[in-house]
Amino acid sequence: MNYPNNHNISGLQANLRLILEENLKLAESLDFDQIATLIDHIYDAERIFLVGAGRSGLVLRAAAMRLMHFGLTVFVVGEITTPAIRKGDLLIAASGSGTTSTIVKAAQKAVSTGAQVVAFSTNTDSDLAKLSALVMIIPAAQKEDHGKTVSAQYSGSLFEQALLLLTDAVFQTMWATDGAPAEELWKRHANLE
Repeated sequence: MNYPNNHNISGLQANLRLILEENLKLAESLDFDQIATLIDHIYDAERIFLVGAGRSGLVLRAAAMRLMHFGLTVFVVGEITTPAIRKGDLLIAASGSGTTSTIVKAAQKAVSTGAQVVAFSTNTDSDLAKLSALVMIIPAAQKEDHGKTVSAQYSGSLFEQALLLLTDAVFQTMWATDGAPAEELWKRHANLE
């Protein structure tokens, strides 16, 4: 590929503004009562498992780290040390379409063991939604929606960004309610870096 030697600073500024504006607009259309329910599910669970594919999976790995900082027992699906899910556990899943086969299969397995499933998605009419006790809708474009009617960004980016912001907002809300000092949470931060 040929890359131009000059860097388009005004383009970078405009695109950052676009990303921020799309996320602010999306935030205005969220059902925060619905999303707040996730906190109850987290506190009610014996253990928490998180599953997502691609960039959504990376976002949920970040969310898993924050939940671990609270001292919760948290696992990322697919890691070699992740144990079997069981009754009393919670699976937090993310799939914009709600049809990603690996995510749906994980949800099916969770439900079959008596675990509860909650999902972040753009779609309430999907296999994942049917398996979930709670579907938190992120009204963003799905990966294959290239029409730019919902977002001018590429391939599900708005969903993934909103997922990161929402899971961080859940953490911040839990932290504010808990009142634990940052120094206490920091004791659980990775130290083998």
